[in-house]
Amino acid sequence: MTINKKNIVNRYFFIVVIMLLLGVFVIVKAAVIMYAEREYWQAVADRFVRENVTIHPNRGNILSSDGKLMASSLPEYRIYLDFMSGERTDEERRRKDQARRDKALTDSIDSICIGLNRIFPDKSVAYFKRHLRQGRKKKSRHWLIYPKRISYIQYKEAKRLPVFRQSTYSGGFHAQIYNQRKKPFGSLASQTLGRLYADTAKGARSGIELAFDSVLRGRNGITHRQKVMDHYLNIVDIPAQDGCDVVSTIDVGMQDICEKALRDELERINAMVGVAVLMEVKTGEVKAIVNLTKASDGKYYEMNSNAISDLLEPGSTFKTASIMVALEDGKITPHTMVDTGNGIMNMHGSKMRDHNWHRGGYGKIDVTRILEVSSNIGVSYLIDKYYHDDPQKFVDGLKRMSLDQPLHLQIQGEGKPYLKGPDERYFAKTTLPWMSIGYESQLPPINILTFYNAIANDGKMVRPKFVKALLREGEVVKEYPTEVINPKICSDSTLSKIRVILRSVVKNGLAKPAGNPEFSVSGKTGTAQISKGKEGYKSGRVNYLVSFCGYFPSEAPKYSCIVSIQKPGLPASGGLMAGSVFGKIARQVYAQDLRFDLTAAIDSTSCPIPDVKAGELEDTRRVLADLDIPVKAESATDAWGVQQHDTTAVVMHEREAKAGLMPNVVGMGAKDAVYLLENAGLKVHLSGIGRVRRQSLPAGSRIVKGRTVALTLK
Repeated sequence: MTINKKNIVNRYFFIVVIMLLLGVFVIVKAAVIMYAEREYWQAVADRFVRENVTIHPNRGNILSSDGKLMASSLPEYRIYLDFMSGERTDEERRRKDQARRDKALTDSIDSICIGLNRIFPDKSVAYFKRHLRQGRKKKSRHWLIYPKRISYIQYKEAKRLPVFRQSTYSGGFHAQIYNQRKKPFGSLASQTLGRLYADTAKGARSGIELAFDSVLRGRNGITHRQKVMDHYLNIVDIPAQDGCDVVSTIDVGMQDICEKALRDELERINAMVGVAVLMEVKTGEVKAIVNLTKASDGKYYEMNSNAISDLLEPGSTFKTASIMVALEDGKITPHTMVDTGNGIMNMHGSKMRDHNWHRGGYGKIDVTRILEVSSNIGVSYLIDKYYHDDPQKFVDGLKRMSLDQPLHLQIQGEGKPYLKGPDERYFAKTTLPWMSIGYESQLPPINILTFYNAIANDGKMVRPKFVKALLREGEVVKEYPTEVINPKICSDSTLSKIRVILRSVVKNGLAKPAGNPEFSVSGKTGTAQISKGKEGYKSGRVNYLVSFCGYFPSEAPKYSCIVSIQKPGLPASGGLMAGSVFGKIARQVYAQDLRFDLTAAIDSTSCPIPDVKAGELEDTRRVLADLDIPVKAESATDAWGVQQHDTTAVVMHEREAKAGLMPNVVGMGAKDAVYLLENAGLKVHLSGIGRVRRQSLPAGSRIVKGRTVALTLK
């Protein structure tokens, strides 16, 4: 077979020519597209615009133990106007569209500015006219209409104005949203709840907000704006996941009680710092925690987490632990006698004094009386007598009760407790007796409370708890159970003895101001000089720490509490100052916590029929059924109606709300009345509290949407 080389060459040449022609065509076509058809293809490209936008989730709420809102993210807005928002790609059509929009703005500017002035009365109508015209002159695409952030209600009102009510790409009105953290109860427990940075995107700074920031902040989502023809569609690629709600252990009522009682005393005695912590004995739930510091203006604010962070020598509240160590080791009994003499005793070259030394001291007293009167000599003599040769045994006894252990709290900032050991450099002969009465050791107030709480809890030490659950859309996703630090801090025998002694301290001792005639209280006072570090205790004016720590009721303890106050100079009394605050807290919390069986108060010969307000009948039926109150109903259907009081039952009359006619809301509560009227397209102005007694627009009159109806409540 012969190969025709000429044919092969011709075919190769033909293919090369075709390739060259195709190349030339591609180049020419590209040039035509780049130059001659540029606007056309740009318009096609503009039909499919993708812009990835981050969707910020809503930060979770912080709730009280009973579900009250304590911290929440509420939206705030900055509103803008785009004066050049025409999206036409054809230049001629764009100019026409822009002219139409300019005309709409010019024609409506009076209405717009009057409306803005009504919403934001601090700026005049003239100001808004001048301001908007300035923005149009500058052809701004992001002109700030009002200089401050506004609420959601104000935003919705502004969105109803002419031009502003149009879509973003038609009218140009748009907004930037911010999540502002609000606390409905103001400063209540503010330090524990925590704070956010001014730029909320940076997250939290302190408290529960910081400790649970990862679950509160949620997860960002992604969306894009896609243009199809001349319309924009918002397409969600990854939905944002809102943060979980955090259920704290704080009880709003108890927090308020503790804060008021402490603040009143701080103001009375001109104190520097005061803390109060209320804890549920069995669970360790912190029901209230107050940290108040005197500011330069003389008022008290929550500035620091003093209750968990302050490392101070605890003073006489520590004597309970010292006596417990000696009881546990079998060195003493509650009836062991000590001769305290005239109130002054030499301890290895240093003078130990009782607070009544100038009155001749207490003489011979037993261990129970030693704690009742908080005798420094009594406690230090016993500890020095039995542990002088082996101080490590005493320190080990304190450690058995976990007094040296960090609590590893759910929130940051806790101080690490410090107990001096005999192997340390500055452990002198005088260290042991002074350590036994609460000096030369440092414990935060919450650690002392945890110890006393263990005494109340049959010897079981539990970790203080600030958060008990996480919720997502109302469902529990995680619970935080009670954690045990030490299952038994001492023997039952020692526990029984010390509980009897602590009860007697309040009943017969210096802690009487903490007591209550209605129920028994147990605890111990404390008064200590505050060290100024290298300057010692007596340089300049002496500052004091006065405190009381205990629990109530003594027979079946439910709550433990510590009150600790730092104050300048004398007088300084743990019983009269801190103890009186404890007493007020205990009395009010005990009263709040009482639960009565209401059925016991009902006369068997009577039938208590309540006076029921008008409103939605179904809600009323459900509540009355739960209360086992008889009901006579004209209709079984869900409807709005009015209730009539009867001697034997609640009689329910259906009140038909006809479309387009003003309903009768007299007798309804504010919530029901507002709901019914706003759904009918009316605006509502309320005055007074209680039920609706009068409505400005008569029932049955024709409804004009957007009109305002005034309701008088009484």
